[in-house]
Amino acid sequence: MKFAVPLALSLLTSSVMATSLDIYDASRERNIPITVDFPVQKDLCTTNNKCKVAFVSAGYKVPYLKYQLMVQNLNEMGYLTVAVDHELPNDPPLSKKGDLYQTRIENWKRGAETLDFLQSNISLSYPEYNFQNILLVGHSNGGDISAWLASENKSYISKIITLDHRRVALPKTAKIQVLSIRATEYPTVASALLTEKEQSKYHSCIVEIENSKHMDLTDYGSEKVMNKVRLITKGFLSGESCTKLKQQA
Repeated sequence: MKFAVPLALSLLTSSVMATSLDIYDASRERNIPITVDFPVQKDLCTTNNKCKVAFVSAGYKVPYLKYQLMVQNLNEMGYLTVAVDHELPNDPPLSKKGDLYQTRIENWKRGAETLDFLQSNISLSYPEYNFQNILLVGHSNGGDISAWLASENKSYISKIITLDHRRVALPKTAKIQVLSIRATEYPTVASALLTEKEQSKYHSCIVEIENSKHMDLTDYGSEKVMNKVRLITKGFLSGESCTKLKQQA
C-alpha cells in the first residue's frame, strides 16, 4: 500500500504488535517498505518515559525480514525496531566490479538518506519512542549503510551495531558507541574496523565469532552462532566491557 507518511502511520493502533507498510518519500519519489515491531513491554513506553528505537538494515539480497534474531532480542530489551527494505526492484544492482568502495557509494548514500528520512518523518506517529537516541543495526551492506550514516555527524545516533559489514569505516568518536560482530568466512577491509587502541579510546568493541559464516549473522545462520550474537548484543547494550563481550564469542 502507498500512503503519504501522516496517513499511513495514523492507521496504526496500539494493539498491533507488528506492522508492515510503505512510507513514501516524495522528494525522491521512493516507496520505503518497513516493518515496525514493538517492545515486549510496550505499555511501559509513554510520552514521559520514551522507549528506545533501533533501525535494522538488511544485507544485499537478504530479505529484510530475515533478522528476527536481532529484532526479537531488541524487542525484549525494550526497543521499538524499524526493519528497512533498502533494495527496490528499480534500483541499480550493487556493483561487483572495480574499486568496490567507490562504485558502491551511490548505494550507501541512498540507504543513509532513507534512514535519515525515516528518522525525521515517522517520529511524530510514535510519540512514546525516542527518535533522538537511535541505535543503528546493519548486516553486511546494511552495516555499510549504517556506518555511512553514522559518519555524517547525526546527533540522533547514539549506538551502532554492524554484523560483518566489510567496507565503510566505523565512526571514530566517543559520541557513538560501536559494536561490530565479525564472521571469519570473508576478509574485511582493515580501514573499516577499529584498532585495539581505538576501541579502548572510544569505548567500542570488535568481536569475532570463531568459525562463523557471513550468513550466520542472519536468521539463516546456525543456532549456535545466533545465540552468541544475541548474548553479545545484549551484553553490549547492557554496558558490559569489551573484554567480557569477546568472552561470549
